[in-house]
Order: sequence, then structure tokens, then C-alpha cells
Amino acid sequence: MRRKVIAPSVLAASLLLVIPASAASAGPGAPGIGDSYYPASGNGGYDVSHYDLRLQYQPKTDLLEGTATLLATAKQDLSRFNLDFGLKVSEIRVNGVKAKFATSGTQELEVTPAQPLQKGKEASVVVKYSGKPSEYKVDGWSAWQRTPDGGIAAQEPDSAAWWFPSNDHPLDKATFDVSVNVPDGTQAISNGVLQSQSSRLGWTRYNWRSNKPQATYLATLAVGKFDITTDKTASGLPVLNAYSKDLGDNAGAARASVERTTEVAEWLEGVFGPYPFNALGGYVPNVPSGFALETQTRPFYSPRQFANGANVSVVVHELAHQWYGDSVSVDNWKDIWVNEGFARYSQWLWSEKEGEGTAQELADWTYASRPAEDPFWQVKPGDPGAENQFHGAVYDRGAIAIQALRNEIGDEKFFKILKGWPTERAYGNAKVGDFVRYAEKISGKPLAQLFETWLYTPGKPAFAPPAAAAKGAGARSQAPAKPAAEPKSWKKIAATNNLHEH
Repeated sequence: MRRKVIAPSVLAASLLLVIPASAASAGPGAPGIGDSYYPASGNGGYDVSHYDLRLQYQPKTDLLEGTATLLATAKQDLSRFNLDFGLKVSEIRVNGVKAKFATSGTQELEVTPAQPLQKGKEASVVVKYSGKPSEYKVDGWSAWQRTPDGGIAAQEPDSAAWWFPSNDHPLDKATFDVSVNVPDGTQAISNGVLQSQSSRLGWTRYNWRSNKPQATYLATLAVGKFDITTDKTASGLPVLNAYSKDLGDNAGAARASVERTTEVAEWLEGVFGPYPFNALGGYVPNVPSGFALETQTRPFYSPRQFANGANVSVVVHELAHQWYGDSVSVDNWKDIWVNEGFARYSQWLWSEKEGEGTAQELADWTYASRPAEDPFWQVKPGDPGAENQFHGAVYDRGAIAIQALRNEIGDEKFFKILKGWPTERAYGNAKVGDFVRYAEKISGKPLAQLFETWLYTPGKPAFAPPAAAAKGAGARSQAPAKPAAEPKSWKKIAATNNLHEH
């Protein structure tokens, strides 16, 4: 038998013919998505369309075991890509084939598939993992809170890395299926609609679905023993509220507030347009924290929000975020005013509706309550810096900026903008500049200077009352006198100032 001898050069040339061009040109995805405040957040090179999380959690030991399946499309030819995650990984498969993986930094999970991913092609990524979320810390900080009967994942700007691997930045939204197995007698609550519930051998599995694009920090998990109320809105949306059984003296006020979720959402539809998601609700676990968070479809509330009695204003704030923050999300975390300024202003509008002080009265009182030398006026709501992302100025000065816009363009165009913006940008992302351009388009007025003054210029700006604003720019040098009386809603709204002191 004769053997055909192939010259090495010919062999090399023939092998090049069978290697896809994409493999030769493939490179690693960036370890960050490009956020100016959080360079390590998110990752480059791919986009996730869906997360399927199958979890088991044991409250007694805080042990979480999971299998996460991500459906992702490569945005470039990828030889390697990163996920953001902190628990211990045992296996990763990409398109069904085992992949190599390593960790770096505080949250980077580096995945090297057996074959490079081709640009434009969807891939499945399956990650098997386990660990105790409360033991994972980033700079001594945790997004996971233990409770007497379980655990909670709710934080901003990061919480996903404590319970599932992800592309952890609002620029990469996805739909979610979250299936959680917990001991009988314990409930598992997440976003969206409860699709099914079943029990077997001492464990109960809860299957949740959030069917609209959702940022990873807006995904939530709450395991514990809850009193649950359910209802439906007039349009048929399911409403589910949950309260830890051991809220103590805060239990009544928490229920009296959160049970008004449907009423508040229906009112907000009149201001911001149709509710954008498939479910409503809220939950109040027994945690020591003091903040609240707009976790999509089902906001998280700390019991301390109700320490002084019922406070519907905090419910208004978190539900307003379903439009401003959840449906329309930040493009970069420096754009946080697009979320928080409008959520705070919605509290002022609720006060106006309830006859407890108009938005103008609240703006005047807020403006007058801080002297010009107060450091408050040095924070720029349009780009506050990572250290001031949740500073009171982003909320209060940010809301005064919105009132200044209202005074400048009048109620008809102002409320057209409030309702049109969440429709124009539904399920997407936006920069502060995008909103400014939209407001100019709808109002027909140049507004760049107004926003430059209120959002980007340190110092206390002049703030004109509506009548002065109507007379033109020159009248704005006149500052309003301090209102004769504190608006009735002021203390309720001020009680929510620590909403995002995470």
C-alpha cells in the first residue's frame, strides 16, 4: 500500500481552508461594558436576550445551588467572554460543549468556549454553581441580605452577581424565567407572574416569568415566610404583594401603604401612559436596611420605610420607576437623573393630587430650605459622580429642574412630554441628553441652557416662579420668597430621602 506524502506547507494550507475566518479573527470581549462610573460592570462582545435560572435555596444554611442558562448573541467574533458573578462555578457549557473558565478581579468570570462564537450567532451558555451569597463581598459590601427565615437579593447598581451570572449592566436587558426550589412552608418571590407552583419530597418550586426586557439589577429574589395578598387590576394584570410574618410594629403601616399599589399605578398611567409590564406588586421582608428599590414589577421596601406610619409616597416613587428607570433605563450610570429626578417629581405630583401641596410649593420649599453655601448645590444631578450617585441633590435639585421645565413650557406640553417619553423609549436606554432633545422637540423651545443650569452647573441657580418664567428668560433672576407654610406632604416625602442609601 502506497502512502501519499503531503508536504508540510501543503498540509498547513489545507488546514487553513477548513478553519472558519471568524475563528482566525476572533478576540476576547471587553471585561467591562464601558460605564464611566463602574468600569468593571457589564461586559463587551455579546448581548443576552434571556436568562433561565433554576435554583435551590436552603434558608437555614444560606446555600444557593443553581443552573443558569443564558441565550446570548455575539456582537463580534469571540474567542473569550466575561460574565459578572461571585459564587463558585463547577461547570460551564457553551452550545452544549464544556468550556474553560477562570476568575479575575472581584466579579469577572472569564469563559473560553471550545469553539469561538461567531458574530451575529446566538449561543447558549449554561453555568452550574453553588455558594452562600452572604459570604460574597465586594470591598466589604454585599447585595444579599439574610433574614430570620431566608434571604433577599435587592440592590442598586449591582445585585445579580450574588445569585446568578450575567452581563450586569442596564445596557443589556433581557427577559427572565426564575424557578426556585425551597423547603415546604417557605415561599420564593421574584419578578413578573407566578406561572406555576408544585411540591415534591418536602420542597416547593415556584416558577416566575418576567416577559419584558429587564435590567439585571432589577431582578430580585426573596425567600422566606410571607403573608401574600393577590388581586387583579381593572385591565387584568395580576397583583401580588408579600409581607414577612415578623414585621412587628411596622406590619400595619407597611400593608396600608403597599396595598395601595393598584390605585397608585392606575393614577400613574394617567401621568406616564400605559403600565409597561405584565404584573404589579411589592414586598416587605424583615431586613434591617432602610432603603427601597424599584425591582421590576415588584418593588422591594425595607420595613423602616414605614416606621412612622403609612407612607404611600414611597410606593409612588418606586412605581414611577417602572416607567422612568425600568422601562426606560440609564444608558450610563451617570444618567441617574433620568431615573431619580422623575421618581421624586412623581411624589410631588401625588402631593398635588392629594391636596397636600402643589409641585410648585414643594419646589419652592425645597429650594428655600438650602442656603446657597450648602454643599448640596455643588452636586450636579446630570453627572453627580459615582460617590454622589444617590445624593439628595439628584432627587431634589433634579425635581426642581423638572418643575423649572414645567414653568418654562406650560402644563400642556409638559405633561405631553411626561407621557410621551416612556413610550418613545419603551424597554430601552437613554442619556440625559436624549431627554433634553426630546423635550425640545415636543415643546418647540430651546431648553439646553435650562438643563445646563440645573443639571450641570455647580451653585444655587435662580429659580423663577411660573409667572416670571412666562415673561421670559430675563425674569428668572428673581428668586421666590420662602413659602409661608410647609407643604403638608413635606415630611412624608422627606422620610423617603434615604430610599437609595444602599
